[in-house]
Amino acid sequence: MISLEQASARIGAIEVLRGIDLKVGAGELVAVIGANGAGKTSLLRAISGLLPLSSGDIRYRDASIRNVSAHLLARSGLVHVPQGRQIVPALSVVDNLRIGAMQCGIDRAELEARLAREFERFPVLRERQHISGASLSGGEQQMLAVARGLMMGPQVLLLDEPSLGLAPQIVQTILQTLRQLADQGLAVLLVEQAAFLALEFADRGLVLRNGAAILEGEAARLRADRTLVESYLS
Repeated sequence: MISLEQASARIGAIEVLRGIDLKVGAGELVAVIGANGAGKTSLLRAISGLLPLSSGDIRYRDASIRNVSAHLLARSGLVHVPQGRQIVPALSVVDNLRIGAMQCGIDRAELEARLAREFERFPVLRERQHISGASLSGGEQQMLAVARGLMMGPQVLLLDEPSLGLAPQIVQTILQTLRQLADQGLAVLLVEQAAFLALEFADRGLVLRNGAAILEGEAARLRADRTLVESYLS
């Protein structure tokens, strides 16, 4: 679904991505881990069209998307759930979900079907659907952010630090949900600070350091080599 070929990017004079090669297929969950400043967020921003490449290429469903605008990529099924949730706090839960699908060109029946699916996936959102997003707990807001992304009907889902600041039980719920989505055929690329927990749910892992891919492989193998992986997380 997504393929990066020697992808590099800069923010000003700083090269934040250096020659990244990566593939994420349908039905895969790939975890991207690394220390703060390793380039994890920049990687997602480059894939979703928010950060232009300085060299290399990114392909989505076998077509180059290097010069495609972020909003067009989102409409085509490449959905980015950024760090910090970024829900609309003054809107109700159900309206936050509805705006997730506003530009997808679906009819009312499909919209209601997607709402029902997300309420089934996250029952707490059904219970709180008529209260404002600002009234939700941090974990509930993160569930809302994920559900809003899913309302767009993604084929590829990019998530940036969904566990940040959340209780362990909520983190488990979110990661289990992402695993289920991948098992249902979605391509999931997850940036996560809880590195070894993410690797428990992932198929493969990618370790970044200073904008470059240092390690890549099956998640189980990376978990088993804990000392080596930890050496790149600080």
